[in-house]
Amino acid sequence: MDFRTADLCDQFSDDIEVCEPLFRSYGGRARFAGRIATIKCFEDNSRVRELVKEPGDGRVLVVDAGGSMRRAVLGDMLAQSAVDQGWSGVIIFGCIRDSAAIAQMPLGVHALGTLPMKTDKRGEGQRDLVVRFAGATFRPGEWVYADEDGIIVARRSLV
Repeated sequence: MDFRTADLCDQFSDDIEVCEPLFRSYGGRARFAGRIATIKCFEDNSRVRELVKEPGDGRVLVVDAGGSMRRAVLGDMLAQSAVDQGWSGVIIFGCIRDSAAIAQMPLGVHALGTLPMKTDKRGEGQRDLVVRFAGATFRPGEWVYADEDGIIVARRSLV
């Protein structure tokens, strides 16, 4: 997709939400967009593991990990599954690990930080919920756009 979030903000300011600048880009793709799929979990990436093994169809996985800075919900193996299944990107309100490997993958990844500790596997978490963090609301099926300048959310496709 050819877009710039700054241009989308200029053109569609009344139709979008802009995330607070909390995230860093870790993936090999700096600019990515797609329909939103959501997971809400805390220090357990069981649902993330399940979803990235399903066809992504260009979607963006948005994970509300509660802002945890104690466990990483995405690592290189799950990121590779996302690439293999055609996900456009992943936005995590939490941490990732294996950042050097993820940086080499054709996947957009935004997260709060990196941390080497993996999550527990308790089978907890929920899918397809409306989640809110960083000043924006992410609804399954709506659109998210991310690039070097930030992340925006729109109810419909803007490009």
